Amino acid sequence: MFNLFKSAPKSYEDLDGKSFQANYQAASNAELLDVRTASEFASGTIPGAMNLDVNSREFQKAINTLDKDKEYYVFCRSGNRSGMACQLLSEKGFRTYNLAGGIGAWPR
Repeated sequence: MFNLFKSAPKSYEDLDGKSFQANYQAASNAELLDVRTASEFASGTIPGAMNLDVNSREFQKAINTLDKDKEYYVFCRSGNRSGMACQLLSEKGFRTYNLAGGIGAWPR
């Protein structure tokens, strides 16, 4: 029978902090995206990150300008918004990785 409550499979990969950092640093063709608000971004981010607020009106327009030949390593505070952003990006043909646990999981 039909399982109406089954969620769609994820089309991105969740990575723990160490794996996320190692994969990002080893990738020759990667971008780091902080999908938190501008004020969260201003309060501190991972060096080299670009800010694209997933909840802003401009997010959809902004992702249409991104290079599909690059890999995107995406993070937020807890991993929820970045997971949502990864799903949206991957549905448009981008290769994405989510920092599970959010910015706090990034190794110091």
